[in-house]
Amino acid sequence: MPRSTAHDDVAVLTHDLGIAHARSSRSGDARAVDGVDLRIEPGGALGVTGAAAAGKSTLLSILAGDDSGDAAIVGGEGWVHGLALHKRGRTRRRLRFHVGYHAQKDGAELPPRLTVGDIIAEPVTSRDRRVNAHAMALRSAALLDELRLPLGIANKYPYELSAGMRQRVAFARALVLEPKVFVADDPFANLATEIRPVVLEAIERRRRENSMTAVIATNDADIAPAMRADVLVLQHGHPVAQGHHDAIHWSPSAVGFGVADAASTPL
Repeated sequence: MPRSTAHDDVAVLTHDLGIAHARSSRSGDARAVDGVDLRIEPGGALGVTGAAAAGKSTLLSILAGDDSGDAAIVGGEGWVHGLALHKRGRTRRRLRFHVGYHAQKDGAELPPRLTVGDIIAEPVTSRDRRVNAHAMALRSAALLDELRLPLGIANKYPYELSAGMRQRVAFARALVLEPKVFVADDPFANLATEIRPVVLEAIERRRRENSMTAVIATNDADIAPAMRADVLVLQHGHPVAQGHHDAIHWSPSAVGFGVADAASTPL
């Protein structure tokens, strides 16, 4: 697959990015996300935080090239792995090849008629029906083992699993293509306390070994320090603080997001 030549040395790059939902645009409502500037190098990490309806999920869906919703870029510009976010067709297909996406609802909405093994393999088999079944089974088994899931669940269906197990299956599916950029919306939800470090280590190992970039939406104040990540704080779709995790005050305020101190990027 040919590489892009525009901004392909930067994993994620946006300039004054504005996003709106089609229904909001028709009603004249404000943008869901507005004025986001990002630059994330390969292997870097960004934690996106903010209160409910701050725009976190909308921003991540655009960065992942997700077509399932009605969000669209209405201002500014952006690239992921050198691929322009506003383009569709072949560019969008290439973007989804390079990006592993774990949406907030994925664990709860696994395809009910597919086995766990088929669900994990779907990003591969949907592109190549001639894939070696044995090799694919080994790849799925390796992911199950890495995420502390019993190998025997490969032949089970989603309804037979707990919520935490389904969340990890969705996580495995997002990683099966060994993406260059991993975009995850609250991937630690429904996970037992002892399992969260397992999922975090799966992300961190790929950052160390493959320079995978991670963009994680979470209000867990422990995640950004654990990943040595930068933090973007959104409020009503607008960036209100941005900087390295140690330059952001994490505050249990009524709206549940951090505020910047003097060392963070002025906005």
